[in-house]
Amino acid sequence: MLNRTRRLGVVLFQLGGPDSLAAIEPFLFNLFCDPDIIDFPFARIGRKALAKLISTTRARKVQHHYSVIGGGSPIRRHTERQAVALENELARRGIEARCFVAMRYWHPFTSEAIAQLLAAQCDQVILLPLYPQYSSTTRGSSLNEWRRLYHSSLPVREVGPFYRHPMFLDAVVEKVNEALSRFGVPERAELVFSAHGIPLSVIAKGDPYQRQIEETVQLLMACGAWSNRHRLCYQSKVGASKWLQPSLHRTLRDLAAGGVREACIVPIAFVSDHVETLGEIDHEAREEACRLGFTQFEMSAGLNDSPEFISALAQLVIEALGSDYLRSATHLNGRQEAVPELLAAAAD
Repeated sequence: MLNRTRRLGVVLFQLGGPDSLAAIEPFLFNLFCDPDIIDFPFARIGRKALAKLISTTRARKVQHHYSVIGGGSPIRRHTERQAVALENELARRGIEARCFVAMRYWHPFTSEAIAQLLAAQCDQVILLPLYPQYSSTTRGSSLNEWRRLYHSSLPVREVGPFYRHPMFLDAVVEKVNEALSRFGVPERAELVFSAHGIPLSVIAKGDPYQRQIEETVQLLMACGAWSNRHRLCYQSKVGASKWLQPSLHRTLRDLAAGGVREACIVPIAFVSDHVETLGEIDHEAREEACRLGFTQFEMSAGLNDSPEFISALAQLVIEALGSDYLRSATHLNGRQEAVPELLAAAAD
């Protein structure tokens, strides 16, 4: 028994996305059935009917976005690649881990990830929500679903919001610099940081998302040491309620009116390319910018499975594990020589 290998289970959480045009409406139905998304008096009675109405209407509006990016969301593919890369990076650091993908609104669902986790006979679980900032509508929703479905006695630790983590910031800066390098005079491009919007009613309840998004912009500007002018906007508004402003569309019009002709859009609330980057920004917003007279429009690519980002994820997992697990795990796995390095990483 003393020679048994300790195995870590890491669950990567994402919202998910429809993998085909036919899946758009059921995906949206699942999203709008979420009590962390739609909540109002007597919601239990009316939520499904309202979700059906919204998803039917919304599916027609967003089908074009999915059509132009290949007929479905690539977020599952990107997240599964992140999981494989993270397994390999942790193994390189002396930690045997199995990584599982839990999507909130489409396959593989959280229930599927839990079944795979339990079958893998792991000793401890790390929850890794792939949302840099906290919002009850994203990270909060994914973790609430986990708590509803997870009934094992395996110890669980959670990676918190990581928008301040230096390695995450470095990974984003790398992608921004790649995008800026495509401009003839990089310093002339306006940096437009774009985040997914949420209703103001959510913010009014104490959700820290807006504050954390604004702090992310400040940290990135300091880390990147760019002299470019910059601004923040929000995208993906749904419904008639008031959401965080200004919108990406309003921002592009304001820039054009101010004589700006070169813009670099930086998604800062997403770690993977999906419909909101590839469809809304790189297709719809790009076309709008062209009509407004922009001469160059670039978007920084998603982090996806870039080595910098995967190293950041591995570091987050190690920090969440703590020194006691690392000492016992490396001993049981026969990797005593890795203990000092891992303990130092956990203490960073």
